[in-house]
Amino acid sequence: MYAVFKRELFSFLSSMVAYITIGIFLLVSGLLLWFFPDTSILDYGYAELNGFFSLVPYLFMFLIPAITMRSFAEERKDGTYELLITKPITLWEIIIAKYFASLVLVLFALIPTLIYYYSISKLGFPEGNIDSGAVIGSYIGLFLLGAVFTSIGIFSSALTKNQVIAFVISAALCAFAYLGFDYTSQVVGLQNFESLINNLGINQHYISISRGVLDTRDLIYFITFSMFFLLFTKLIIGGKR
Repeated sequence: MYAVFKRELFSFLSSMVAYITIGIFLLVSGLLLWFFPDTSILDYGYAELNGFFSLVPYLFMFLIPAITMRSFAEERKDGTYELLITKPITLWEIIIAKYFASLVLVLFALIPTLIYYYSISKLGFPEGNIDSGAVIGSYIGLFLLGAVFTSIGIFSSALTKNQVIAFVISAALCAFAYLGFDYTSQVVGLQNFESLINNLGINQHYISISRGVLDTRDLIYFITFSMFFLLFTKLIIGGKR
């Protein structure tokens, strides 16, 4: 499994797509955080990163599908998937290896943003006047959100040989998982179940962790959500062998 993980990770890192994708993510998040008037923290006047953590889930809806779209789609288009499954490795090991390779890339994209925390901490008055607990909780929330979106992206890539179609399906599913339940709960006739429907969506659990409180129910939710999509991926891949 490690060989597949290493091959997947280095295959992506050896292409320009990884650097362009992560570079665009960092550029857009930096512009939104520091320069655009409506979202700039310099205009907000408080030493906190709430605006950044509110914006990144929307950027993830494009970043992570771009990272995962090639996982299975490219293998099947190039015919290398048939060679891969002849190796002495199970389907689960292939899926998990590709999943963690993509998740490591998501982590690579997040690590440089720690400089935002350092910068705002330095700019605070007095220096260091920032709620570090909330920031740590929000970063954990972002990583867990990235883990769920990555499982959705892997599933979408398994559905088709076309990377563009995989990207579109993944972006749409990520958007629905993050926002769809909240909007659905507002539909007339479903408002009596608003709390229940909201709890099914990712947004409620992401907001909960972002407050700096790690609730085991939120952790179980993110892990379960990810496992469901990895299981669906196995069913899809297994059916196409």
